[in-house]
Amino acid sequence: MKSYWFGDVDDGKCIPFSGDAAAYSRRVRVIRTNMDVFVPPDWKIAAACGICRDRAEYLSLLQKVCIAGSEQAVREQYAAKDVELLQMVRTLDEMDTVINVLSERVADWYQIRHPSFSRKYRRTPAHMLVKSVSERGGGGALGKVATGITGLSDTRTALAKEVSARACEVMPNTSALIGGLVAARLLSHAGGLKELSRLPASTIQVIGARTALFMHIRNRAPAPKHGIIFQHRRVHNAPREIRGKVARVLAGKLAIAARLDFYRGYAVPEFIEEAQVRIDLAGTIHGDNMR
Repeated sequence: MKSYWFGDVDDGKCIPFSGDAAAYSRRVRVIRTNMDVFVPPDWKIAAACGICRDRAEYLSLLQKVCIAGSEQAVREQYAAKDVELLQMVRTLDEMDTVINVLSERVADWYQIRHPSFSRKYRRTPAHMLVKSVSERGGGGALGKVATGITGLSDTRTALAKEVSARACEVMPNTSALIGGLVAARLLSHAGGLKELSRLPASTIQVIGARTALFMHIRNRAPAPKHGIIFQHRRVHNAPREIRGKVARVLAGKLAIAARLDFYRGYAVPEFIEEAQVRIDLAGTIHGDNMR
């Protein structure tokens, strides 16, 4: 018996499938065919099944089925638990960029108004200057812009907390190892939880170090030892001589954690505990002698 989207054909007899376009699209997704004996469908076979009267009607119905299948695929894609988190963390990163650029612009603007401030400015972070200008209040465009940046910074802080909380729900094992914000950024760079779960540990280790990696490939610069995971306390607090090893151990555990998050979807306490012990041990001098 040969199964097609419009029905089943066996010994020259056709059993038509009935339903709307969505039902046909669901049927297409579950059909399993042996391609060694598969014969491409023809509108005449569909006509013999009573599905259509001519080629134009066959193509029209097939178009509706394809559109229904595409709509269903899009709905499923947007229903994935990591989709909203992906947008949240990318919005957070964009806000960081905007805040930093505007803060530097306000600092330069303030410097023009107060030339005597130039030397002090070199030792004053731009965001601190913006906060100071905003707190002084007063009219004028500069004060209003500074106040706007301060408000945006407050919104960014609130969003960061939501990103971290959402990451702990979507990626409980990964977040437990490296924190919600860093886990969310790993997710963002990978393109999704499914994509992250398929990455090898060596790739996870250098996610976020694209510039250094290209420099290594093009100019034979030293290979990067870590990317985003440098933000983990055990990596950035480790002595330089064992920092690469700590990053490798952490990346290996994160690769497993991402798979657990994608395929199981819930925290595995025994894995988290074992992984934390292994990472902490790697971050000590004695951990450098571990196999």
